[in-house]
Amino acid sequence: MAPPRMTGPLRRRGPRPLPLHLGLAGMRALAATSSLGATLPTTGPGLPPSPAALPWPTAWPNWNAGWPISKAGQAERGRILADLAAGGHRPEALARAVVARLARADRALIAGMAGYRRHPFAREAPDPPVIWTEGGSRLLDFGGDGPAVLFVPSLVNRAYVLDLVPERSLMRWLPGQGFRTLLLDWGWPGEAERHFTLTDYVAGRLERALAAAPGPVALAGYCMGGLLAIAAALRRPDRVRSLALLATPWDFHAGPDAPRRARTAAALVPGLETLMEPTGALPVDTIQSLFAMLDPFGVAQKFRAFARLNPDSERARLFVALEDWLNDGVPLPAPVARQCLAGWYGRNEPGRLAWRVAGQVVDPAAWAGPAFVAIPERDRIVPPASAAAAAARLRGATTHIAAGGHIGMVAGAGAEKALWQPLLAWLRGL
Repeated sequence: MAPPRMTGPLRRRGPRPLPLHLGLAGMRALAATSSLGATLPTTGPGLPPSPAALPWPTAWPNWNAGWPISKAGQAERGRILADLAAGGHRPEALARAVVARLARADRALIAGMAGYRRHPFAREAPDPPVIWTEGGSRLLDFGGDGPAVLFVPSLVNRAYVLDLVPERSLMRWLPGQGFRTLLLDWGWPGEAERHFTLTDYVAGRLERALAAAPGPVALAGYCMGGLLAIAAALRRPDRVRSLALLATPWDFHAGPDAPRRARTAAALVPGLETLMEPTGALPVDTIQSLFAMLDPFGVAQKFRAFARLNPDSERARLFVALEDWLNDGVPLPAPVARQCLAGWYGRNEPGRLAWRVAGQVVDPAAWAGPAFVAIPERDRIVPPASAAAAAARLRGATTHIAAGGHIGMVAGAGAEKALWQPLLAWLRGL
């Protein structure tokens, strides 16, 4: 396979925030080399000096201590050391080989990022008709005959993940299956939205979008949008005939490591206030940084893999389309950011049945209509245990374990088999 082309002008700024991802890759290399201790060579063609030769503290954390690392990262280091040791390398040669391997990995990372930034792909899918607007929000009508399905995305990402490219668009596939398909695009938060709370979004904007839709509708929420959809369905059962939750968190403390991670996120709120104060919103790059901490070395790994792809291939095109969407984030209004980080994550208000919208407790058990819960089996953003907690409270819910991750389930190469077809089967059975 030819590597990504390195010529041509830069077309993108991502992956965002770029300094963070480059810094994480550097810290990974530093942790790997420092764990080798005194065996690391200090000189050699193309090799950096060892940490011991630099004017920094010598007590750097080793690979598995102090700094988080993904399971894939641990496995990668294990393979490097095992392969080299099996070849009979002496300690000094082993250390030199590890550094050389890390240098190759860094070159692959830079090649992948440069190839992405120069890739010629541009999203050109035309917007469908708009049947309702308010502020920056729009209700997009993708057409189709039959019962209406209204999709509610997250507030922190663009809605077009569900309409990524024509061949990976749930929104353009479902109308051909006998359903009128609508998508709520929350839009960029303007001056008014930057004062919104979750109640403003649910009891205000989402309810008015429901009123404008040809209802009652099947209401399908994706990720954070699923929580908003639950609350709206409970408030307006006259406008919602069924409820679908796609990779939707509920119990934010479910899972062995979830309470620690959730409370760590909540503890960041006081420090984030200075970032939110100038604009009244949590900046996009800050949100991207929080997501990156879920798998600190995952971005580097996927760009190294991208460097091996033929840039003209369908896989490369889909990779770039998804990365463009990931880097095209939306700031989160400060009141909502506080409610999500401190309330949802820190105090686990949904899981404890303490989350209220307009004074009403949001409890999935109060929903009396049909329900569908899709849980990606490899979701690093919403742990499966968190999503399963919502299914457990919904009476008679159809639970589907989807092959794939948080994004791949809805927009990946296997999305039609993983989610689209099971969701369609459930909708047809209503």
